[in-house]
Amino acid sequence: MNTPNNKRRKETRDKISKVFVNLLQTKEISEISVTDICKLANINRSTFYVNYLDIYDLADKIGEELEEEVLFLYQEERDNQKNSNNFLKLFKHIKDNQIFYKTYFKLNMDKSFIIKEYDYHLSKKLYDDKYLDYHIEFFKAGLNAIIKKWLAHGCKESPEEIESILKSEYKNKNNIKN
Repeated sequence: MNTPNNKRRKETRDKISKVFVNLLQTKEISEISVTDICKLANINRSTFYVNYLDIYDLADKIGEELEEEVLFLYQEERDNQKNSNNFLKLFKHIKDNQIFYKTYFKLNMDKSFIIKEYDYHLSKKLYDDKYLDYHIEFFKAGLNAIIKKWLAHGCKESPEEIESILKSEYKNKNNIKN
């Protein structure tokens, strides 16, 4: 393959993604056209269609790229089949990539991901297996709610403060009395 062409294609895709993500901050996806993106990115429509089928394909690709980045953050843990429960890496990534996470949540892509790699072994120690799926759904919803609120406030708190908030919700789990 021709490396300069690959670099040029990546640069074009990055430009298209950036324009699309910026438009999504003020418009709904249904209000954005390929023409809008092409004008702002200064590209031809044919260039857009060489890279994406349509606006929704572009949105899906952006979501997939973000999910791959998150998985990469925890690659070593997955390779070693362990879970450090270190959410600080994730929170730092979110703070550094706020606009993409805002887009991710705005497009409701969070319904299927964020905690896809959840540690079942730890959960089985803490929760009755019979209700494990309920706990996982509760945890996913809570984590996503914390992230969304943090993003809505411009990530004013540090990643360390957000991690502390999350940990405080689970700190005394075993000491709860009925």
